[in-house]
Amino acid sequence: MIAYLIRRLLYAVPILLGVNLITFALFFMVNTPDDMARIQLGAKHVTAEAIARWKVQHGYDKPLFYNAQAEGGERLTQTLFTQKSLSLFALEFGQADDGRSIAREIQTRMWPSLAVAMPTFFIGLAVYLATALMLVFFRRSRLELAGVVMLVVLMSISGLFYVIGGQFVLGKLWHWAPISGYAPGLEAWKFLVLPVLVGVVSGIGESGRFYRALFLEEIHQDYVRTARAKGLSEARVLFNHILPNAAIPILTGVVVVLPRLFLGSLVIESFFGVPGLGSYTIDAIQAQDFGIVRAMVFLGSLLYIVGLVLTDLSYTLVDPRVRLQ
Repeated sequence: MIAYLIRRLLYAVPILLGVNLITFALFFMVNTPDDMARIQLGAKHVTAEAIARWKVQHGYDKPLFYNAQAEGGERLTQTLFTQKSLSLFALEFGQADDGRSIAREIQTRMWPSLAVAMPTFFIGLAVYLATALMLVFFRRSRLELAGVVMLVVLMSISGLFYVIGGQFVLGKLWHWAPISGYAPGLEAWKFLVLPVLVGVVSGIGESGRFYRALFLEEIHQDYVRTARAKGLSEARVLFNHILPNAAIPILTGVVVVLPRLFLGSLVIESFFGVPGLGSYTIDAIQAQDFGIVRAMVFLGSLLYIVGLVLTDLSYTLVDPRVRLQ
């Protein structure tokens, strides 16, 4: 187990380095430090002196990968890539272009993101599994046919439709919840009802069909025939045998959601005015703030790797046959 964890951590280093390198290269292929300076200075026509001064103040006056004017090892260390990207491995996120601490913003904004993402995840998982189990229980019936058709229809609709439709019907017409906004503390619940509901409903189609396919694959296994031969009811077969044996593929699909729990949903937070990390990332992309973009991409990659490791560890809990080597 220890050897496995050490090996996975060592594998994570080149992966994170590659993600950093690709993010850095793509960002500066599209933008230049001069473009970033013009956006931050808020003027279309700014002097070259103002641009140069902004670049010096924010550390963008150095070459990207190789500093030919420096000597020795500083040719590689006195570069934008080394100073702006490699510092992330020490979890030093630095400052945004507006001077605010990125780490402090992450600590503040992760709570609204978690407040939206965690209820959406747990409620959604329960709803998706229940929907799939119900369709499998009533398989080869009209109820299953109608349910599958409904799932296909739901997954064919754009996620933006659920957002706009939910805001219009539940927020504007019925006044069940505020259309957008957020409040800290206990008052946050009324602002979370609508985005959580939209998040759950928008995922029923895709997730319901995925879990239904998993359960249908398990239902033809030999252990299911043995359970039925012993006289167990169909409900007990589903919940006591099929559901536990489908736990590994379910856990594999769940790991993809882990970074989203922390980093938030870009669409949901932006449309519902939630001041989380998702909207923070969108604003940074629009402002071409490389400091925030690289920090959020690195953090998402790190959380995804952690999620993969935790998923492998969870396999040993749900299936004693799995051994990590």
